[in-house]
Amino acid sequence: MAEALQDVSPTCPKSEDEDSDGWDEMELGGEQTTCLFCNLQFHTIAVALDHCRTAHNFDLLALKNKHNMDCYSYIKMINYIRLQKPEPKMIQEASVALWDDDCYLKPGEMEPWLMYDFDDLGSAPSTPHYAIDGKTPISNLNFGELQRHIHDLNLQLKQRDMLIESFQKDMEKMKQVTRTLVVDSGGDSITKMSPSDSSLGDSDGYFGSYSHFGIHHEMLNDKVRTESYRDAILNNSDSFKDKFVLDVGCGTGILSMFCAKAGARTVIGVDQSEVVYKAMDIVRENSLQDTIQLIKGQLEKTSLPVEKVDIIVSEWMGYFLLFEGMLDSVIYARDKYLNEGGLLLPNRCTISLVGVCDEDRYKNLIDFWDNVYGFSMKCMKPEILLEANVETVPNDKLITDSVVVSEIDIMTCTTNACNFKKDFTFTARKEGKLTAIAGYFDTFFDLTQKVEFSTGPQVDRTHWQQTVFYLGKTVELQEGQTLNCSISCSRLKKNARGLSVTLTVDKSKYDYIVD
Repeated sequence: MAEALQDVSPTCPKSEDEDSDGWDEMELGGEQTTCLFCNLQFHTIAVALDHCRTAHNFDLLALKNKHNMDCYSYIKMINYIRLQKPEPKMIQEASVALWDDDCYLKPGEMEPWLMYDFDDLGSAPSTPHYAIDGKTPISNLNFGELQRHIHDLNLQLKQRDMLIESFQKDMEKMKQVTRTLVVDSGGDSITKMSPSDSSLGDSDGYFGSYSHFGIHHEMLNDKVRTESYRDAILNNSDSFKDKFVLDVGCGTGILSMFCAKAGARTVIGVDQSEVVYKAMDIVRENSLQDTIQLIKGQLEKTSLPVEKVDIIVSEWMGYFLLFEGMLDSVIYARDKYLNEGGLLLPNRCTISLVGVCDEDRYKNLIDFWDNVYGFSMKCMKPEILLEANVETVPNDKLITDSVVVSEIDIMTCTTNACNFKKDFTFTARKEGKLTAIAGYFDTFFDLTQKVEFSTGPQVDRTHWQQTVFYLGKTVELQEGQTLNCSISCSRLKKNARGLSVTLTVDKSKYDYIVD
């Protein structure tokens, strides 16, 4: 938003030792802010917002959460209010954003409301949200109370810093003890490097991303994913009874614990991210430490305490199935550790494509650059089109049938599985404009009690969502019409975990990256 409005920022004089860019002058000593619904004026937007909430029942935070507003939507709303002069009740109770029209993005009369950093608005009702930088307007506080509040906060900060320092020391001690226990229980061979190095390198950034607990919360909260693995393991407990199991990329250890519950004799979980230390706590918390042994390390550079296992389980799938390159580790584990006749779960996956007709989404994402506040930014389009988007495609936006473009038998495939080409034909299910192609995958556990799940737009949402490739040129389709296409997929040279995808639609060719 700052970039779009930089030409109209205030021009208050600046002192020699002042390196502010003028925003503070507007808020503290510049133009006063007029209420959105009456003629009262206020020294700050924070106080004006509080007035709007108490006097007019206009709750900006509630609107932000209700309509999932961003800074552009906020600008449109301000311009809409100034132009249409609606009653606040009509805005607050509307089921849709009444200002959702790009005509309200056109610059009008500049005022302090349009200079407000909308991203600073809180995201939860408990946040003191009518504030600048998260601070309650000083006019609403008794000064003495404010001083006591600052004093209390300083004490809390000092206590927090002391706790963090103590926690870090304890963590280092725990890690050292854990490493000692692992080496003592499995011998020096546990830390010995494997003769073959992974083509993906150490990938510190990749494994570091899985140290953030939010990622594991998202994956565990994905019921389609987690319950499919649970059902495949527990509903086939006869296949796990008294077996040695390897969990590749064990994360929080949820699959390892499913295997233990199914009757496995020993489960070995391997993960290179720091979350494995928490997984050790989780295993002990559930009294499964006699069955489950967890090891921190990259599988390709770590020797296991057993020569062979009977079953390998892994949740290795990434966006568009193959992004992240973790299939390589599963193949390595299969070739080095899996007994002849052993099980690999899941054992089969497919990649599918389907045509999408979503003109509103295309307009907001691609055509947006044709006219940005009266300026052409079409040169941005090639970069936007180059990057595949991960998003949820509504089922009613599908315009063609689905086509399987790759089938992977994980029991026999090689690390070249991510390099494939396929000619295919779309058949239009209805009349409309093809704006994008969505990719997704299906996963199969071919056991006595079969289990499978899909990440497609036709079924319940998963955390993988769909990988969407927007077209540079849309295609008009009639119901029943066929469209000849092709796809080529390969690893990125600069990042072996990323993918390069080329799509040919009719006679147009498009290149994308999944990175």
